[in-house]
Amino acid sequence: MTHNPMPPTFSMPLVFRAGLIGAVLVGLSACATPPTPTVAPPLAGLEANQWRDKIKITGEPDEILLVAHAAGVSGNQDDALRALVGRWLSAEAREIVVSAPVGGADPAAAGRMAAQVRNRLIMYGAPDPRVRIAGYDAAGRSDAPLRVGFEYFVAEGPRCGDTWENLTATRNNQAYGNFGCAMAANLAAQVANPEDLLRPRDSAPADAGRRDTVLGKYRKGEVTSSAKDEQAKGTISKAIN
Repeated sequence: MTHNPMPPTFSMPLVFRAGLIGAVLVGLSACATPPTPTVAPPLAGLEANQWRDKIKITGEPDEILLVAHAAGVSGNQDDALRALVGRWLSAEAREIVVSAPVGGADPAAAGRMAAQVRNRLIMYGAPDPRVRIAGYDAAGRSDAPLRVGFEYFVAEGPRCGDTWENLTATRNNQAYGNFGCAMAANLAAQVANPEDLLRPRDSAPADAGRRDTVLGKYRKGEVTSSAKDEQAKGTISKAIN
């Protein structure tokens, strides 16, 4: 009886097979992991900001000089003070300063007139906390005047269009040189109060009385909102005969 031998088999080494399986798993996990997104820096925003930073803000004085009269403010001086308050309100400036001469011919009369000037400014619309009296050295001058004024700000925008390049050459994805200049120039020309570009405005004081009222109602479990106004409805009012 003859015995047919089994055909030869080729066995793969165990270490090699384990390495191959590991490589396949790594490849599959790489395919399943989404690519990490890359966020490009806002180049255009940076380019625009560089023009905004080139806006020039300068402070200018608006000041009138008043001769110190023993009898007080004259009619012409009163008109000048009224016009000054109008310019101050238009400029939205911070404060009006009344500077009285110290060491002049009649410091007592100058002090009385400074107080009178302050009252006139408040009467014409300047809030009480925004009008301040100060003194300055008259250096012995007998004709040293009262100085009344405020500081306002002027914005000067950048000059645009000095250099132009090929606007169609965008292969480098870079903003052109004048990008953002017109926006900054328009901002400087249209801003109502250029001081807003330097610092924020002062906050109004909190209403302590209203706060106590609301907290008192809250503690009692009452409605804290204001009462409903029956006139504040969206209906069309009748014509008046």
